[in-house]
Amino acid sequence: MKLPVIKHLTQFIEENDQDYLIETIEVLEALTEVPSLKDEELDVIGELISNMYGALEVNKMIKEGKGKKEALNDFMKRVLGSIDK
Repeated sequence: MKLPVIKHLTQFIEENDQDYLIETIEVLEALTEVPSLKDEELDVIGELISNMYGALEVNKMIKEGKGKKEALNDFMKRVLGSIDK
């Protein structure tokens, strides 16, 4: 996950609608079913999906009342905390 990408996607959600990301995730997940995809391509698609889910989670925290910067920082702390375990 990349914080700048999540931050950009969070801004996109604010300016548009989270439904765009949800639908994009569905399309990308469907693409992972293509048998001819190489591992590297699947990795890229997986990274995109992870960043989009991250942006949706950050957006949820913002809707619950957290500031944008605080929500981004809290999300990344949570991600890094789960990696350390």
